[in-house]
Amino acid sequence: MPAIRVTSPILDPNTGKPIVREVLTEELSGPTVTGVRQVLADHPSQGLTPRELGSILLSAEQGDPSAYLALAEDIEEKFIHYRSVMGTRRLSVSQLDVTVEAASDQPDDVEAADLVRLAIADDAFADILYDLLDGIGKGFSVAEIVWNTSGRQWMPARIIWRDPRWFVFDRIDGTTLRLRDGGAVDGVDLDPFKYIVHRPKTKSGIPIRGGLARPACWAWLFTAFGTKDWLSFVETYGQPIRVGKYGREASKADHAALLRAVRNIASDAAAIIPASMQLEFIEASKGAANAAVFQGLVEFFERQTSKLVLGQTATTDAIAGGHAVGQEHRQVQEDIERADARQLAVTLKRDLVVPMVSLNMGPRPAYPTIRIGRPAQDDLTLQLSALKELVPLGLRVSMSEVRDKFGFADPDETDELLAKPALPAASAPPPDRAVTADAPALTSQQPAGQGDAVDGLVDEMLGDWQPMAAPLVTAVLSAVKDATSAEDFVSRLVAAAADDHTGALRESLARGQFMARVAARVGAVD
Repeated sequence: MPAIRVTSPILDPNTGKPIVREVLTEELSGPTVTGVRQVLADHPSQGLTPRELGSILLSAEQGDPSAYLALAEDIEEKFIHYRSVMGTRRLSVSQLDVTVEAASDQPDDVEAADLVRLAIADDAFADILYDLLDGIGKGFSVAEIVWNTSGRQWMPARIIWRDPRWFVFDRIDGTTLRLRDGGAVDGVDLDPFKYIVHRPKTKSGIPIRGGLARPACWAWLFTAFGTKDWLSFVETYGQPIRVGKYGREASKADHAALLRAVRNIASDAAAIIPASMQLEFIEASKGAANAAVFQGLVEFFERQTSKLVLGQTATTDAIAGGHAVGQEHRQVQEDIERADARQLAVTLKRDLVVPMVSLNMGPRPAYPTIRIGRPAQDDLTLQLSALKELVPLGLRVSMSEVRDKFGFADPDETDELLAKPALPAASAPPPDRAVTADAPALTSQQPAGQGDAVDGLVDEMLGDWQPMAAPLVTAVLSAVKDATSAEDFVSRLVAAAADDHTGALRESLARGQFMARVAARVGAVD
């Protein structure tokens, strides 16, 4: 009797068919002992020539990328500089802070955001980001999600990186990814909610031509040629060039004897030759300039590889220019880092956030958003300062949005909450403080429920303060509404401060301050 397969009420967004629960919990793209998904790989880099490299790249374009993907793996192992800069680029993004923003302040949207935060809370999530960024080199990267459906919430139990050689692109559009399967020549469709497919945008076009490994293969090939010649030179450098001379009467046996002597003298430091022959040594130092040619070739392609992967060379090579050039090149690297992080966040929302929320809460009009990046300290400080000034003036701000900005989770009902500290109780005046007739104790003589003289002054000055402050509040709120960025908001505040919006308020405060000073001088109560 066949096993009963439980279907989910969630439908496949592509086919409209229900999601099968057992499919979510299975490994569908694991390795096989035989067939098209083996762990063992070929090494096409061995003895590679420019003609063969061109053939490998052409085959990848025409729908068979297996040799190209194996070569991309090879050069990461053999091209030290490429591995270094590629690792730098991937590590710089995978260690960034990952935050989740709720779609709104509605309880369901907040619950959905908390669900995603729970899934990415593990420190191992950084390793998943690193694996997905393998697509920067190869054009795409795939991770399979194995779901745990045993509890009330269906959550990812494992997210496993898969070898890109086990996948193939549709031959018609060159974009749709399919799983290699022994029973289908062009592979099979990927099951929904099972895969995270990251296709970094390093250039426009089909993904298999967008990976940085494609141009890096040429740099590695020419560097390998230069390194091989350099090693051959180093092997003989320092040893003198041996030249044997023989006369016309020398026989073939004499030629062979002389050749053996020339070859063996370097290692044995001894040889015998007929008296009619000569052996001459030429200093090898005369060919030392050749080393600079090989070194220059290798370093040239290493610099080009740094530009290819990191967009600059100052963070990998010591070059002239000092601190200023290094700072400028670092900004280029940060631009690339932000672009990689943004693209990765889009992938995670599409292939991880949407499936997770849909399986647990059903399809929604809006889903939580993942943000990956360095915290903008200057922007947060500016926003905090703006909140302190504008919220008391009536600006309405979503508490959930503020929590997301600062990385705070939405509290549960049972959580102990931070609160504004209570104001300290008014302390009584020291007992030895004399109360004279000229300066009567105002508070001690006030009836219960009646304010003191200072309260009276405040009420007289600011009893109807809203109309006086309205121009300033309107100008600030207008700056908040029209600003397109934090910098634009600051410039609008500066412009608003330059205009006189508080004339009446200043006049009233100045008049009240004068009255308070007079009252203090004469000891007046009212």
